[in-house]
Order: sequence, then C-alpha cells, then structure tokens
Amino acid sequence: MLGSALIAAPVAAHATTAPAPTVETGAAAAVGLDDPAKKEIAMKIVSSAENSSLDWKAQYKYIEDIDDGRGYTAGIIGFCSGTGDMLDLVEHYTQIKPGNVLAKYLPALRKVDGSDSHAGLDPNFTKDWAKAAQDADFRKAQDHERDRVYFNPSVNQGKADGVGVLGQFIYYDAIVMHGDGGDSTSFRNIRKRALSKAKPPSQGGNETAYLNAFLDARVWAMKQEEAHSDTSRVDTAQRVFLKKGNLNLNAPLDWKVYGDSFHIG
Repeated sequence: MLGSALIAAPVAAHATTAPAPTVETGAAAAVGLDDPAKKEIAMKIVSSAENSSLDWKAQYKYIEDIDDGRGYTAGIIGFCSGTGDMLDLVEHYTQIKPGNVLAKYLPALRKVDGSDSHAGLDPNFTKDWAKAAQDADFRKAQDHERDRVYFNPSVNQGKADGVGVLGQFIYYDAIVMHGDGGDSTSFRNIRKRALSKAKPPSQGGNETAYLNAFLDARVWAMKQEEAHSDTSRVDTAQRVFLKKGNLNLNAPLDWKVYGDSFHIG
C-alpha cells in the first residue's frame, strides 16, 4: 500500500440543479460505507483481495515481504515498511503505549522508509509484530490508522462526489492499494482521470457511468505496475456489483478475486 498522505479536499462543484434521486440513490445517500454493517462488508471484501480470506480480524498479526518493492507488508490494511504508513502506525502505537515491543524498531523504520530494505528490522521484527498483534492497544492502533489514512478520507470524498456505498468502497479499495501521493497512479490522480471522462453525481452526472470511468482509470493504474497487474479485484468483484446495479452494496454478495470465490450472505 502506498503513502500515508491524506486525500485532497474535494474539488467537485455541486450542480445547481441536481436530478431527482432514484430509489437506489436515496437509499445509498441515507447509509454510507461508515455504517457499521457496511464497514464490516468493506473489511471482508478488502481482506479477500489482500489475504484471500474474509476473516479480516485474523490479519492484525499478518506480516511478510511480498516482493513488491515496498518492504514488509503487514496488518489489516497492508501497512508497508517502505511507504511510511507502517512507520506512522508504530509511532502512534508508541504514543499510546510507550515501551511496546515494536518501539525499538522506530529508528530502522525511519531509515528504510521509501525503500524495500529490511535493514535494522531482521531477524526478529516479524516475530515481534505477531507478538504485538496480541495486544489490544496495537489492534486499536491499526484500526485508528486504517480509518485516519484510508477509510475516512475515501468515504468523505465519496460522499462529496455524491456516490453511494459501492462508490465509497470503490474509492476505499483504490486508496488501500495505491495510496494518495503525487504519482500518476495515486488515488487522487485516478480520480482526476475519471473526472476527465465522466461527471460524478455531485455535478449532475450518472453514478454508474462515473463509477465505470473510475474503475477504468483504476485498471489503468494497476497495469502500470507488475505487482498489481492482476485486475480481478476490479473485474470479477467491483464490476460485478456495479453491473448488477448494487449501488448500496447490499448482501448477498458473490465475487471472485485472483480466482478464489467468496460469498457474503
């Protein structure tokens, strides 16, 4: 996962006269991805792609180097030692619990930020990460950073753009993978690419057409990097929900990621 920069303030201007909402749009507007039940669905779908499992709560202890140039990838959202968000997480954890088992790695995490190096982390960092995951404070710290850096900004941007629960999830999954830095494949630039093709509902555009444009831009961004070139989390998951008109991300949900089938009843 890339970067820990926050999403830029919404730039979409609201249309002077918005079209009358459909029943689906009205329902989506009433409930956001931040609704606890919808958020649980979001966590499961992301976990299906990141960890090939719907059991996202089992991922607090997860850590490995997946050879994507970002060093160690770990935790419920794929915090990376090479992209700054793992450093932010351990710093936050240390603020709320000084002297924790990961605090001693802060100097090394600062040095390896921006690289795939394990210098100063091996040989015991992975063991200590798993040990930290047994601590409720570390799990809360992961939740906090997931929400601060990824979930809340993507939901807020989605609401500002007038998209419903599915659209907010599509934003969330994009920022989880691409971060929101200044590079061409970051969330904000995927969104800019989409805005050049279609208007969001906040500008009077059609929600489905806009989300298709966003997913087109997302697929382009994924194909720019070999580690992300398998686009099934879009093609056989998010597109499936969109084609069915499930803008409120209502269960039951059936999808595939990387060839594995998943179901939420």
